[in-house]
Amino acid sequence: MNNSTFAQITLFMADTAQLQKICSQVRRDIVRMVHAVNSGHPGGSLGCTEFLVALYFDIMKHQPKPWDMDAKGQDAFYLSNGHISPVFYSVLARSGYFDVAELKTFRKLNSRLQGHPTTHEHLPGVRIASGSLGQGMSVAIGTALAKKMNKDNTIVYSLHGDGELQEGQIWEAAMFAAGNKVDNLISTIDYNGRQIDGDVDKVLPLGNLRAKFESFGWKVLEISKGNDMDAVLTGMNEAKAATGKGQPICVILHTEMGAGIDFMVGSHKWHGVAPNNEQLAQALAQQVETEGDY
Repeated sequence: MNNSTFAQITLFMADTAQLQKICSQVRRDIVRMVHAVNSGHPGGSLGCTEFLVALYFDIMKHQPKPWDMDAKGQDAFYLSNGHISPVFYSVLARSGYFDVAELKTFRKLNSRLQGHPTTHEHLPGVRIASGSLGQGMSVAIGTALAKKMNKDNTIVYSLHGDGELQEGQIWEAAMFAAGNKVDNLISTIDYNGRQIDGDVDKVLPLGNLRAKFESFGWKVLEISKGNDMDAVLTGMNEAKAATGKGQPICVILHTEMGAGIDFMVGSHKWHGVAPNNEQLAQALAQQVETEGDY
């Protein structure tokens, strides 16, 4: 399947079986990208594959070309936990924002595909430089308010890591969003329980995350199987249906770090480590090439 076909799917949606095939290809992209430069973050990227594929190939209203930074009349997405750039770049390319072949430049000198997304590289699909954690929700809120001012009834999405919630700016933004009834915002938390130094509960426990967001005035939904495509689609469609009712929406997405690759699943050790040659071969053997490697 070529880029133009993928772009059509983005506009007209795909069935679950096709989305699952895209997930397999995206996972192949992820491990190949980080292996090629012995650098990058495969764990969280693999864990968020179903979510981002569902978002870009079914849930969001968006058009890859022509690329528009303002997203007028389109839904907008902000990746706050920018270190999972491999999955973001793969999904952007596979949905038609730029040529799939450019994935081979990941993290190389003069590439538009830096380790953390940047805006000065002018890569289509990227609206925020997200190397520093904790800032994405604030930017997403600003975009959501701008859409309200412009009578634009589309939705703003953001994605955050659970370890990222240890940043204080997140909670300032959460308080602001609820206080200003930013109800065209859906912020999803990748709740895999892992961060670079170990389990989140051991590094700095988040407590009852649902209760915290609810106490800040948010509508909270949970997707208990964040690596199950049907569950993700159901949960995100429920979140869309909850917009426009006076509250920002928080989706707690329960995923497994390293999902889809058996020796990576559930371990923080793969947060930012690339597979070696043998491990790459083992990983690729677990995911079928469906749309063509770059």
